[in-house]
Amino acid sequence: MKPLVYKKAKRVRHQPPVRARLHITKGDTVQVVSGDDKGKRGRVLRVHPKTGRVTIEGVNVVKRHRRATQTAEAGIVEFPAPIHHSKAMLIDPKSGEPTRIRRRKDKDGTLERIAVKSDLPIPRTR
Repeated sequence: MKPLVYKKAKRVRHQPPVRARLHITKGDTVQVVSGDDKGKRGRVLRVHPKTGRVTIEGVNVVKRHRRATQTAEAGIVEFPAPIHHSKAMLIDPKSGEPTRIRRRKDKDGTLERIAVKSDLPIPRTR
């Protein structure tokens, strides 16, 4: 009789990241709805679709101690760190309050974002 041998499960390496389909784009004005910075508003500086995070101006500001290099001097640098996109809501163009969005095809076939509260389109800023 053959001896029982346990085989190690093969490990899958370097899976391609699943890109999150975000409702926020660069340049949008958003409001943070949860976390330490709840209620703060700011402009979206950068969108990270691979991680599903967005960087918002003045939100989640962190400090980093930088070592001196030949081009820059040492010191404490403050910069906004990314937060998850689900913690930010777009601002309704009519009332100025945070709102969810819907998508609908425009007359010319492009997708436009519609504010749920006022049913008005939210323009893309670029």
